[in-house]
Amino acid sequence: MAGMAPRVVIVTRATEFVELIGHHGTREQARFFLETRGRSIDEVETIDRRTRAAIETVSAAIPSEWPRTHVDRSDLDRFLFRPDDVVVAFSNGLVANVAKYLSGQVVIGINPDPGRSEAILVPHPSAAIGRLLERAARQEGEIEERTMVEALLDDGQRLLALNEVFIGHASHQSARYVLEWAGQRERQSSSGLIVTTGTGATGWGRSIHLCHRSELAMPHPTEPALAFFVREAWPSPISGAGLTEGRLEATDQLLVTSQMNDGGVIFGDGIEADHLDFGWGQTVAVRIASEQLRLLR
Repeated sequence: MAGMAPRVVIVTRATEFVELIGHHGTREQARFFLETRGRSIDEVETIDRRTRAAIETVSAAIPSEWPRTHVDRSDLDRFLFRPDDVVVAFSNGLVANVAKYLSGQVVIGINPDPGRSEAILVPHPSAAIGRLLERAARQEGEIEERTMVEALLDDGQRLLALNEVFIGHASHQSARYVLEWAGQRERQSSSGLIVTTGTGATGWGRSIHLCHRSELAMPHPTEPALAFFVREAWPSPISGAGLTEGRLEATDQLLVTSQMNDGGVIFGDGIEADHLDFGWGQTVAVRIASEQLRLLR
């Protein structure tokens, strides 16, 4: 495989323990802070230790002749991925974070703490990384292609997400907009709306689905379909609550036109800091993205 080895990109983020030490200065001060809130520092320190051990295991297993690099989650928007990169991420959240910056690269999800974390996007223990890297390099093994969602503003700005897209107001104010889908059109005032993929259907989307007592069939992660849900639509003389959920298949799209003077936002995967402004008169089209997360199983 000389000359043909892929670059391994290890994607990490600071653990809660590291962030606590950075904020409070010392372990003792961090311990005191957590105990005032009924928590123990032992738990967050254990997670930190297991995460570091998993990263070290992965790093040691990468063949010495393979190129490698490390990127923190905060730098993903400035990092340039190569077409043949193999990406290794260490939590469900990190896999979702990195997905929107990829264009077909294979992702290996490593679960550093299986006893505490669900293996939805991180099905592998760190000890398996050697054979997983070999499979990825040889383009062997099962690749699970998960559907993603895009939001395209009428000015060309685009947002991509693995779990869901949220459209609404940045504060707790009502979001006001016009919703168009499948030949229907309704002016609404609500707590915003989400458009979820099959991956997101196990999280926020599932929560709203349950609150709605909905009978809508939720999409599967690899199914080319999305579902949308309006949160707390308010019926009034000028707003309706009849168009509150539906499925988007194939080339379907949901159109939303803002009627918010300020504070309108669109963000993906719960990352509010990385949002698009959504001011009065702007229209966003939400639909299935051409990109997919390619997860090595």
